[in-house]
Amino acid sequence: MIPMQTVATHGSRVAIPPPPPARPVQWRRAVRALRELLANPDRTEKAFEVFLAIDGDQEERAFQQLLAQPSAPQLLAERPCLLSRLSDRAGLAALPADSFGRGYLAYLDRTGFAPDGLLKVRAELEAHAQSIGEELIPLDPIREWYRQRSILSHDLWHVLTDYGTDGLGEGTLLAFSLAQLPGRANRLLVFGAGMRGAGEYGPGLLRHMYRAWLRGRRAVWLNALPYEALLAEPLEEVRRAARIEPSAVAHPGGIPQGSWRPAAGA
Repeated sequence: MIPMQTVATHGSRVAIPPPPPARPVQWRRAVRALRELLANPDRTEKAFEVFLAIDGDQEERAFQQLLAQPSAPQLLAERPCLLSRLSDRAGLAALPADSFGRGYLAYLDRTGFAPDGLLKVRAELEAHAQSIGEELIPLDPIREWYRQRSILSHDLWHVLTDYGTDGLGEGTLLAFSLAQLPGRANRLLVFGAGMRGAGEYGPGLLRHMYRAWLRGRRAVWLNALPYEALLAEPLEEVRRAARIEPSAVAHPGGIPQGSWRPAAGA
């Protein structure tokens, strides 16, 4: 039996339930999902399917990394609801014009995205998997809180890095994310995006992705940031505190922009 973990918080300890069994690794399913994603990058659910197919225990490794962070005791003691904060448009709009929160609100307005959009995509994929007989083991409340927070952070990382939501922007953010969260799924997605991007835009795109990866390596571990408190802070100060290099330094030739060309037969 795996022993219960505990994390000391302010005057008490938070009990961490044992991890769920690792999911089996399904490479064929992951590669098929990657091909479908590259053929139509708007099918975001296929990115989640890659994670579902091959990430195995990688999510648990990231959760254990959170537990080792200095900010873990306070985060686990409070377990703040990031979605509630990101969904409060009036609260975000009342923040200073140069704040991280206002930058995130501008990102939502520019893209038309909803704060819970990626959570809904994940939920729809899991519902479909269960409908075809796939067994999904539910997470305990603490790990589910961490999973939702990790998914929500994707859009916040777009704001912090200045990487766009077009095909090249998402591919570049994938490389940045790989440095932060290494794992089978992220490696496969970066490989697929790099190969397609290099084929369409030339090898220079691979240099951009490598610079993004280095940028992610040099930054602090972003999944442990207290985003709720940081939303009111100036965006540039948040970037400096997180050690995210300025875009002009990380990408002296400019951040690549552009969409994938339609796949043959699409």
